[in-house]
Amino acid sequence: MSPVAIVVGAGPGVSGSFARRLADEGWDVGLVGADQAVLDELTRDLEGRGATVGTALADVTDSATASAALTRMAEHTGRVDLLHFNPSAFREKDPLELSVAELLEDVALGVGALLTAVQAVRRFMSAGARVTVTGSMAADAPWHKAASLGVQKAGVRNLVHSIDATLKEDGIRAVSVTVRGTLAKEGPFTPDRVAEALWAAMRQDEASWRTEVPYEG
Repeated sequence: MSPVAIVVGAGPGVSGSFARRLADEGWDVGLVGADQAVLDELTRDLEGRGATVGTALADVTDSATASAALTRMAEHTGRVDLLHFNPSAFREKDPLELSVAELLEDVALGVGALLTAVQAVRRFMSAGARVTVTGSMAADAPWHKAASLGVQKAGVRNLVHSIDATLKEDGIRAVSVTVRGTLAKEGPFTPDRVAEALWAAMRQDEASWRTEVPYEG
């Protein structure tokens, strides 16, 4: 039986590259995203690589709806060997322009939705399962013109530490990959290169597990 991954925030960038990497390694993939056209295109690509693919169109900031979609997907596969979390919100507002409501809206996507996802699929995960998160240098060096992004990336990294500490006694580990560069179509920070870093991070030796792995390019 093929291992099963669920990718939350599936899109054409890093999450899509990671999904393709998994498909090439014989994984089946569930895709959760907000754009049906993107999900359809990625599905065709993954199926062409031999993967069985399921999709769910969902607003992951709607906890009830997202939880129900993730639970249905996990019930269908019967197992979740990897949960990958990718969403974040880019809002170009500095701290004098950003409202509290906008900050909380962005944090609900970039941090809170990870809680929803983990809680929805936990009972389908067993020893050896992994949680991976796409992190960013914005956690340490935020751009003040997009103040909420740094808060999201610092928050989700912190949450990963807590998730790992909670689940490690059951053999389930969590890791965030901090991308210390700007994504580009060429060079060391292409989505495919970051996907390779995620692949390596999820396959760490558990005896020396790190809950944050920097990717320097």
